[in-house]
Amino acid sequence: MSPEHRLPELDGLRHPSSVIRVPDCQDVPVTSRVQRIIDTAPVRRLASISQLGMVALVYPGATYNRLEHSLGVYHYALRLLDRFSDDDRLDDPVVAESFLLAALLHDVGHWPFCHPIEDMRLSGLGEHESRAVRWMRSPDLADCLEEDWSCDADRIAALLTAPADEPTFSESFFRSCLSGPIDVDKLDYLQRDSLHAGVPYGRNFDAGRLVHAMVVHPDKPKLAISEKGRTAAEMMVFARYVMFSEVYWHHAVRSATAMLQRAVFLLRKRFDLESSFRLTDHQWIAMIRQVAGDTEAASLVEGLFGPRRTLHKRLIEFDVIDGVDLHMRLARRPFWWLVACAEKVAEILTVSTGIAVPSADILIDAPPVKLEVDINIDVVRRDGSVRALEQLSPVASALARQQFDHHVKRVRVFVRPELKTPLMQSLRSMENLEALIDKAIAEVEDEIV
Repeated sequence: MSPEHRLPELDGLRHPSSVIRVPDCQDVPVTSRVQRIIDTAPVRRLASISQLGMVALVYPGATYNRLEHSLGVYHYALRLLDRFSDDDRLDDPVVAESFLLAALLHDVGHWPFCHPIEDMRLSGLGEHESRAVRWMRSPDLADCLEEDWSCDADRIAALLTAPADEPTFSESFFRSCLSGPIDVDKLDYLQRDSLHAGVPYGRNFDAGRLVHAMVVHPDKPKLAISEKGRTAAEMMVFARYVMFSEVYWHHAVRSATAMLQRAVFLLRKRFDLESSFRLTDHQWIAMIRQVAGDTEAASLVEGLFGPRRTLHKRLIEFDVIDGVDLHMRLARRPFWWLVACAEKVAEILTVSTGIAVPSADILIDAPPVKLEVDINIDVVRRDGSVRALEQLSPVASALARQQFDHHVKRVRVFVRPELKTPLMQSLRSMENLEALIDKAIAEVEDEIV
């Protein structure tokens, strides 16, 4: 970046006059104009939104907030901007400012328990990125942008969502740095989630090596890595795989997630979902507990947010090795369909076992409709040729493309704890339960037709 275009934040990276310290002993350099953004109400609100949501019910230390994560992503964005500061193709100060602010504000549209609710794909519910621009246009943030920066909310949002106009080379490149196989978001959350969950898995890759190996793709306006970063990229793939296996899709985390989703589904007409997106975690929890009252969702809500944690237990689970047919028939179904199927399972169980099973006591958790983002980064080899990481690494290929939606993301059927033992004693075998679920799927499909 030419001297006249060099941002003050880049000078602050090397000679910081002010820093914000976040775990683990990380000093995030901030300029006065960045600090003013951080001090606005929309950004401060992120301090009251949990990053890991239901994970904290299993890993008690996983209680950090989205403001901490946003500062970490901003720090990586600053390092990437410094990395490419000598590339004339990216010498656009407006885009550079937009990129830094997009990294800092990428989660400003988040609401409590955002990702599980997004996965339900309720009618009229957009993704959190589409809400970010609304917060950026709020007077608090809009005034900061107008007074201190050369970009506006629309320029920033264009890097986070699909742009309305044909993007420039630098816009396309920095957009890939925000959302791509390897991006500033993943670089931060894998390590930070791992740190706060108290597990080592997400920190077992060399992020510094990855940043140093980042290059501009020779044929396209997007991020790639040089061959010297291949091993670090492989380790990041593996870190992500293990974090999904042991943390994000841990069976108890998914039980809590399934309980939350069913409760929201049951109560969705009793409260204004859109208005609830402006609440903090504590406000949202208080609201959902009040709305649940004595409805059929009450036991689900109190099991999650009441004085005593009471999670549903696994009745059965499937992946593509064990129970491939049922896994494939239940995975990536619309949420409303899974609810209908769970209700049908409860109905059939009641008839076949003689044990009363209320419809809300059976939950089916399955890989959502939206597939996990691929991490198949392009690698620029020493001879100048380009190969996708999966072509150079069979391990990365298997982990990135096969494991997530077929092995790690299992289909699980959960039941209220006190019903598990009597139901299994009455059914006598897993084969009988599988046949019952198969029957429920067939009946739901017939009813829809």
